[in-house]
Amino acid sequence: MKKIILTGVDGNLGSQAASELLQLTNKDNLLFCGYNTEVLANYQKQGVKTQQTDFNNLQGLAEKFGNADVLALISMPFVGEKRQRAHKNVIDAAKAAGVKKIVYTSLVNADDPTNPSIEKIDHAFTEDYIKKSGLDYIFLRNSQYAEAMITNYFTFVQQGSLLKNNQGEGKMAYISRKDCAKAVAYALLAADLHQQVLNINGKQLMTISEFIEIGNQKTGNQVKYQFISDEEDYAVFDAMGVPRTTEGKFKKDSEAPFSSDGMVTFGKAIRENKMASFTKDFEQLTGSEPLSVQYMFENSQEFQIGQRHSLDK
Repeated sequence: MKKIILTGVDGNLGSQAASELLQLTNKDNLLFCGYNTEVLANYQKQGVKTQQTDFNNLQGLAEKFGNADVLALISMPFVGEKRQRAHKNVIDAAKAAGVKKIVYTSLVNADDPTNPSIEKIDHAFTEDYIKKSGLDYIFLRNSQYAEAMITNYFTFVQQGSLLKNNQGEGKMAYISRKDCAKAVAYALLAADLHQQVLNINGKQLMTISEFIEIGNQKTGNQVKYQFISDEEDYAVFDAMGVPRTTEGKFKKDSEAPFSSDGMVTFGKAIRENKMASFTKDFEQLTGSEPLSVQYMFENSQEFQIGQRHSLDK
């Protein structure tokens, strides 16, 4: 049985991928990596091998990755050159350690130069660097987390106001983070997949207005959508105390634990239908259908975006 490394187990996506892996394969095959030693200690109590890792520092990283066949690189939670350097460190260390394949959590349409999402710049860089490294790979190009928009929906319910953003009539196949985690686990175990680019999409393409209407039908609320410009969208996030970049200060328990640069440019990408990817890749990879937006609204307490867990300085 192959030896598997899962990084980012102290984050939202990584922790869910860890739970999936523990159900799918023997824990003796696993090495969990993360920054938070308290989280790692909990896995150690379950008999899982762990390593405390700081991807900002290449020194000693290859030794921590030793004797593994495949590594899942969960995209780091900061944006820009810092993330690119950290991802490069992981790839260089994995290659030096003899890892054969990398599973990387990327973004829909990451290689399209006309995609205006600022986030996709780092994903395109990482995909390209993995290819140039000569390592085998599976790129999981995730659609937007439905949890982010469900949390956003209830924020506007509480405010009793219109849900405003810059997505317009663009379409997105919203996917649960739980399904993205399942895709990571199955990709790590997929011995027959090589040099693959998979789009991890939700059950159906929809506009934000259609998303909101499903929410209203399932919750009894009467939220309405209002399109606003990119600059107006920035102002909404500014009023919520959301930092423009990931170098800024994040509020504890924020309903939007991301940078507004990321969210506004992502919204623009949706508006321009740069995220309107819809495939059956998730079903073919996992053997199951993705969770529907209807189901997630019916069980909305299980599908909130959650807190920002990064301890990175």
